[in-house]
Amino acid sequence: MAKTSQVARENKRKKLVTKYAEKRKQLKANGDYDALTELPRNSNPVRLHNRCAVTGRARGFYRKFGISRLTFRKMALEGMIPGVRKASW
Repeated sequence: MAKTSQVARENKRKKLVTKYAEKRKQLKANGDYDALTELPRNSNPVRLHNRCAVTGRARGFYRKFGISRLTFRKMALEGMIPGVRKASW
């Protein structure tokens, strides 16, 4: 489980990105890069990092499922992910 402060920080960044998305888009279209630098750093979508929805783990993240590899394996073995099962041949 990730530290709750890390998860909270990431959620705060997501809110800032959505809040300033339209303004950022307009400033880029106008070429006003001086005004872009005045916006908060965390409003830049590049600073976002994918985290597991269940545990908050930042590494080994599967975009298709939105969870980490460890959580994915556990849930798949328990049959909690539809259409996914252990391979055997």
